[in-house]
Amino acid sequence: MAAEPRALSVDLSRTALIVIDMQRDFLEPGGFGAALGNDVSLLAKAIKPCRLMLEAARAAEMFVIHTREGHRPDLSDAPPAKVLRGPAERRIGAKGPMGRILIRGEAGHDIVPALAPLPAEPVLDKPGKGAFYQTDLDLLLRNRSVETLLVCGVTTEVCVHTTVREANDRGYRCLVIGDACGSYFPEFHEVGLRMIAAQGGIFGWVSTTEKVLPALARAAATTPVGTILEDNQ
Repeated sequence: MAAEPRALSVDLSRTALIVIDMQRDFLEPGGFGAALGNDVSLLAKAIKPCRLMLEAARAAEMFVIHTREGHRPDLSDAPPAKVLRGPAERRIGAKGPMGRILIRGEAGHDIVPALAPLPAEPVLDKPGKGAFYQTDLDLLLRNRSVETLLVCGVTTEVCVHTTVREANDRGYRCLVIGDACGSYFPEFHEVGLRMIAAQGGIFGWVSTTEKVLPALARAAATTPVGTILEDNQ
């Protein structure tokens, strides 16, 4: 697969797609992101590329995982330093148009309908930024002998970046699909992607749906899962 800083060979039988925090609270008006004064349309741009990645991964019979950031209704898993930020009416647990903000089980905590998980796709609820912290993500991946993660979701510089850094420290290879990620701050998105691929790929590789989807389509159409794909262009 064509990527920066160099092309990457991928064994699909040992690869997973992880879709990070594509939740209504972050992407839709009335959610947590909007309550903080952010332009949620900047994140909504990532929905279509994420959908394309989901469709391609499913067609290629890849392992797909979704994550959601959020907390227990009693906030017992939410550190005070995280909760006690900003005005009380905009904090985690406060009442919003889609229910209590970032609380598990509320409408705003759920994944946007366009990216709804299939029944066989695990959904990991995480209390922190990284998808490995206080979850069984590492166990799920190791049980399937996963070596490479295709990563998309929001936000680029926070939950995506934290997850990629955590994965890198655990020995996983990460290919971040840049246009399938998003940030409320375009400059953070751009620099965040550059940081991942810098210095020969210090945290991983960066590519786009335009470059990755053809390889997945070829695999789904003609290649048994487990065959190595390589597109050096």
